[in-house]
Amino acid sequence: MSDQLNIAMIGCGGMMGAHVNGFRELWNHDLRNFRIVACCDIRREAAEAFADQIADFQGTRPAVYTDVETLLAQQSDLDACDISVTHREHHKVTLPCLQAGKHVTIEKPLAITMRAGKLMLDAAAQSGVKLHVAENYRRALSERANNWAIRTGRIGEPWMVFWIDAGLRRWYWTWREHRMEAGAGWTLDGGVHFADLFRYHIGPVSEVYAVTRAFWPHRYRDEKDPSAGLIDVDVEDAMIATLKFEDRPTVGQWTLTSACLGEGWGKRAVFGSEGMLDWGMGVRAGDVVLSRGELEAEFLDSLSEEEREKYFPCGIFDTIAHELKEFIDAVLYDAPMETDGVEGYKAEAICYAVYESAATGRPVKTADIEALAVEEYQRDINESLGLV
Repeated sequence: MSDQLNIAMIGCGGMMGAHVNGFRELWNHDLRNFRIVACCDIRREAAEAFADQIADFQGTRPAVYTDVETLLAQQSDLDACDISVTHREHHKVTLPCLQAGKHVTIEKPLAITMRAGKLMLDAAAQSGVKLHVAENYRRALSERANNWAIRTGRIGEPWMVFWIDAGLRRWYWTWREHRMEAGAGWTLDGGVHFADLFRYHIGPVSEVYAVTRAFWPHRYRDEKDPSAGLIDVDVEDAMIATLKFEDRPTVGQWTLTSACLGEGWGKRAVFGSEGMLDWGMGVRAGDVVLSRGELEAEFLDSLSEEEREKYFPCGIFDTIAHELKEFIDAVLYDAPMETDGVEGYKAEAICYAVYESAATGRPVKTADIEALAVEEYQRDINESLGLV
């Protein structure tokens, strides 16, 4: 392969706008070992709009397609695909790309179900190509600093993790409100970010016991105009889970809910044998008190030039740019990937352990989720996709 990666962007809406900005950030910092050669979306106008944005910074305009089959057949110089589509379409779009020998980075979560994700892992292995999950949260300065604080023993042995987000949302969030399109609610859609952080900061989660509820079976069509009516939804709006971590005594309490009338609240913290790390306040350990800003500054000061370039190439702090650079370097130079397909699969398994535990009424081991041994919650989704 040459020193330039030719990439197609598939799914030109929503989150892919952040990917355009990430590519632009790399380009503007003279990290130009890639070329966007195609934009693909079922809505031609969306693909055309993205092609115009890309032409503005890279100088050449990508070709435009409205279906993946034509893209793969006609774009002879294509090396890789950057995919951001609805969850139900993840494996449908990714599999033909992998089978055609194209490297893939895909927005989280990896797939709509674990079974669909396993198909993607197998296809990548069979084709000998890279499969990367666009997981950006761990790449933020704040999370790099948090991880450094835990790794260097600033709070001693991690004992307890509290991750609580309680608020209210009654407005309708399109396809994300429907199980057959999204797979599940926020515990999967956004929660997979948090599951990845659990793995990154503490380590593998071994077992989950959880309950979920759907207190609001309807959403407002227009949040500013309740008279516009309600839309039926069928994903959860409340989840409370207990997590056990592998090979260490750490336990976690994970709560996500958008069903809290009144004043919302939250807490994200790790309590250890010698102190605490709070996502808002910083570190409290004995006589040491570091604010969030002070912790991040101390972390940056601790880095060698090589480490700083690894975490924040060319001084870039945009997390989407970081994940895209990781993917490009992995394909061109066989550099390691923090969030490859396997890592994305394991993070998603934590989320699906929540749903399977709630469905079965018992604790569930993540190893069984990964092995497809527990699929009560996912069964009807898999059946609708012909995956059983």
